[in-house]
Formats: sequence, structure tokens, C-alpha cells
Amino acid sequence: MADVIHAPVMQTTPQPRFIGSEIYRHSSYGAWHPLRVPRVSTVMDLCRAMGWLPSNQFVLSPRAKPAALTGFHTPEYIAALKAAEAAQKVTEPVRQRHGLGTPSNPVFPEMYRRPATSAGASLLAGELLARGGIIYSPAGGTHHGLPDRANGFCYLNEPVLAIQSLRRNGAQRIAFVDIDAHHADGGEYAFADHPDSLLISVHEINRWPRSGALTDVGLGQVFNLPVPAGLHDDDMALIRDDVILPLVTGFRPDAIVLQCGADAVTEDPQSRLTLSNNAHWAIVAALRPLAPRYLVLGGGGYNPWSVGRLWSGVWATLNGHDIPEVLPDPAQRVLSALRWDGPQRRIMPQPHWIARLRDDPRPGPVHPDVREAAKHLIARQKIWV
Repeated sequence: MADVIHAPVMQTTPQPRFIGSEIYRHSSYGAWHPLRVPRVSTVMDLCRAMGWLPSNQFVLSPRAKPAALTGFHTPEYIAALKAAEAAQKVTEPVRQRHGLGTPSNPVFPEMYRRPATSAGASLLAGELLARGGIIYSPAGGTHHGLPDRANGFCYLNEPVLAIQSLRRNGAQRIAFVDIDAHHADGGEYAFADHPDSLLISVHEINRWPRSGALTDVGLGQVFNLPVPAGLHDDDMALIRDDVILPLVTGFRPDAIVLQCGADAVTEDPQSRLTLSNNAHWAIVAALRPLAPRYLVLGGGGYNPWSVGRLWSGVWATLNGHDIPEVLPDPAQRVLSALRWDGPQRRIMPQPHWIARLRDDPRPGPVHPDVREAAKHLIARQKIWV
């Protein structure tokens, strides 16, 4: 493949594959940015400490070449992003046009190489899934990126690039399911008028970017479900069983891309939702048998303990590993080594953030607004042929 640099990878591995990189270990958006915390490196370390990530399931992420990114992004934007990394500064015209050097999308040392690495993982995933399988790329999920500008902590929209790669490699009908606390605005921008792309986004109402209305329909294949603050596990179970699974099943996809953002759990500072990580894992498991190709991405998530635990549990779920009630000492050491410095003080972990992977369930009565929104989308459900 001319547009991605990568080492040869076995194509016949029957087990799920995890695409990762060391670039994320010491990369930060800045001392006070929400993405100052370690995430992907924690998942890699925790899964290895659990014995869940043998070398034959790990794939080193390539870094996408600039030309590979222009399937969605403009050449001018990619050039500006590379130049900003090289100079470690931007001019005011570049800031205004491309959204670089802002509080949300600051200049930092790996501002091109880091997103180009996660994009390279998704481009590679499309190739590796040509014959089917399961791939996990927790560095992915940057769903806010727009063609000519950075947006919402996202410099590139690698879910869009992933879907394009899947389509180039044989998948025709692709379901994109997004359970991040924030609307998948970049994905809807890219595929709202594409009849072979099913778009489902479950996100907090009135949360940035304040898009993704229940009434958005695209060509009939866009399903947004804005949910109220306080969304809990039983709310999400209804959404899973009555909305997500029937829609995906009816669509009969060749591939599913799941954006599994970790910012909808109670402990995350960037939403007011109250899910446990069990809700995410249940969706991961339920979607797995519905298509021959399955790509699971990360996304939002800003509490280093809840992100590391949730995304490690995603990998366990994809592999059918049992999650122990209490983590073994090597895994607890990984979590104990994390630190989260807030604007005024260091935030200390709760004991169960160190000792356990699985949250206690967070049940409750289904919110009337959730039930009504689900009914609205069910009424719109269409059987694709």
C-alpha cells in the first residue's frame, strides 16, 4: 500500500487484533488540557499485566502519509498541520482557517504525528479486515475532525478514514455506531448523504458540539439519540435493545465501526451521564456477531482510571476473557502509577479504581425522555434491502 508505512502483518490471525503505539505514552496536549492524561498506554500496560495481550495479537500502528489523509481532509489543512508541528506555532490566519493553536486544539510536539498514527491504524484496519475479523484501536475515535480544520480535540477524523478504508477493501454497507458523550458530528458531515452508511449516535443533549438532533434523518439512515443528564445502565440497555441492535440487524452491514468513547461514565469530568463500564461492554458484545468485520475504536474519556479500565474491559470482551472480581497485583500497580493533576490539586483515585476493572452496575427507572426518543427512532426504522 503506497499511502501507509507499516511492517508486514500476518493476515490469517483468527483472534482479535489490537493496534497500538508507544507514541501515546509521553504525548500530551498540554498541562491543563483534558487530554493531558495517559490513555492508550494505560490500556496496553493493563492488558499486558492481565496476560491478555500476547505479541501475536498486537500490531504496531503505522503512521499515515499525508496523501493517505486527503480522502477526507484537504491537502492545505494537512500541510498546515505538519507545518504547525514543525514550527511549534501557528499564524493567526492559520488559526482562523484551520482551528489550530486554539485552547481545544493546541500546538503540541506530536500534533501531526500522533493523530497520523491513529489514522494509520484505521487505514491499516480496513486492509486487515478485508477477509473479516475483529480489530481494536483504542487510539481511534476522533470523530469531530472536519475536512479543513481541527475541531473538538480532534486533528484528523480517523473514523471517517477507517470507513473509507473498509469500503476500499470490500465492505459496501457499513454501520457506524457512536456511544461517546458527544455527537459524532464529523461522521454525520461525511456520510449523511451516503445510503450505504448507517449512522447511529447516542450522545448527551445540549453537550458540545450541540448538534445531532433527534430530527436529523440524512437520507433516512441517520439516527441520533440525544439523551438527558443522568443516563444510567438501564436507559442504555433499552437504547441498545430497542434502537441500536434492531437498526444494525436490519441494515445487514458488511462491517461495523463502534466508537466506544469512555466519557459517558459517572467518573468522567466532560459529561453529566452516569453509566457504568458494564453498559459499554454489553454493547461491544452485542454488536460483535452482527457483521463479519468489526472495528472498535476509543474516543472521549478524560479520567485516566475510568478510561484505562473501560477500554481494557473492551479488549477482554472482544476476546472472551473473564474479568476478575479483584485485579491481580501487576494490574493494580499499573493503575496505582497513574496521576491526574487538576487545575488546583491532584485528583486522587477511589479505591475501586485501583482494585477492580468492573464498575458496580448503575441501574434505575428508564427516563421518560429516553423512552420517547427511542419510540421516535423505532417508528422511523427501515428494513434495508
